[in-house]
This record gives sequence, C-alpha cells and structure tokens, in this order.
Amino acid sequence: MPIISRFLGIVIAMYWDDHSPSRFHAKYSSYEITVNIHTGVVAGRFPKRELRHVLEWYDIHKEELFEDWELCRRQEAQKPIGPLE
Repeated sequence: MPIISRFLGIVIAMYWDDHSPSRFHAKYSSYEITVNIHTGVVAGRFPKRELRHVLEWYDIHKEELFEDWELCRRQEAQKPIGPLE
C-alpha cells in the first residue's frame, strides 16, 4: 500500500491500480473510507472525530493530492504529504 501520510493513527494511501475518479484511501483501526479529490465526497464508514481530521487534512493538501494522483496514474512513486498538525 503506497502510504502518503500518517497522523493521529490514520493512514492515508493511494493505489496505482485505482480507477477514476481521483481519490485517496484513509484507514483507521478497522475503518476505511475513500475521499474523492475533486468533490470531497466520502464513501465508507469512519468515526466522526477521525473523519473531521481527514477532511481537514484534505482541505489543506488538496493540490498535493492532485499531484500525487497524477503520479499514481503514471505508476510513479507519490510524494509524501505532511501530517495534520
């Protein structure tokens, strides 16, 4: 799993073989969601507090997420993205 960020027990990843729309995966304990990078639409289940953290991180790093998605599409290594602080 190509991990691009970790914070507060949350792991953020993008997969090279993922199909459109552009998205990233967030895992926390046994929970997992995907977040559409263009719209911010969330699919899956996540605890409310951790979901707020993921969406805050997403708002801060949206441009970097688009760059990593393009790298993923070309099957190149993504750049790490800083954690939520």
